[in-house]
Amino acid sequence: MSTNPLVSLYQDLKQNFNAGPSGLKRTGEILAQLKLGLIQAGLLVPQGEHNLEDLSVARDILEIGAFWSIRSKDVPSFDRYFSQLQTFYKDYSQVLPPSPREYAIKGLNLIRLLTQNRIADFHTTLESLPAEALHDNPYLKHPVNLERWLMEGSYSKVWSARNEAPAEEYKYFVDSLMGTIRNEIASCEEAAYNTLPIKDACTLLFFTNRSDLLTFAQQRKWEVDLMNEQIQFARKGEETLEIPKQKVIVASLNYARELEQIV
Repeated sequence: MSTNPLVSLYQDLKQNFNAGPSGLKRTGEILAQLKLGLIQAGLLVPQGEHNLEDLSVARDILEIGAFWSIRSKDVPSFDRYFSQLQTFYKDYSQVLPPSPREYAIKGLNLIRLLTQNRIADFHTTLESLPAEALHDNPYLKHPVNLERWLMEGSYSKVWSARNEAPAEEYKYFVDSLMGTIRNEIASCEEAAYNTLPIKDACTLLFFTNRSDLLTFAQQRKWEVDLMNEQIQFARKGEETLEIPKQKVIVASLNYARELEQIV
């Protein structure tokens, strides 16, 4: 990692990452090059003794990669970066200074588990984290609160949590959670109502504007009556049960004959 090309790339990576959306594409390109460099230096998944500065830089590169993945809406990529970081967070925790990004990334992983409905994995991961951090660290408190509100059915609090996210990347997963919640609420509305005013549907589904609701309604195949400001829910046809009449008649006649023979 001490070679000039890698040092130059690392500086370029930080510059583009801090540039925000305008540097997103270039950040991904640089990450691909730096990961090759980490592999060649034995630092992607390090083992044994290494220069502490190299380990710190390698960890920083992977952490930037984790955040870049969320900004790029690439959850599988985030999973890979998170897995690679575990060696630094666990095996080298005694020799490396704490990373200011560590809890932010661990919090993102917790919300990812929630969005995938992996509740057992969520609680197992919580048990591996320091108890004081769960109460005091904002990056960990946020997913803990989300999980509690989901279990309570307090969906309005989940919606409000988007504005309270401790980092911009958290909003991506909160939006994903809200998509799941909206579909659950929509299924309940379809079962409970024939029609619903558009205004009420917006409120129930946590939409802030009509256009988003109308797009959602189209996806659910709802009929929208703009003249009367109503939504007509698609009704599923009642299932009909076919009765095998001929078989029933034959069976009844046979049963009657058997009764006559007994009498």
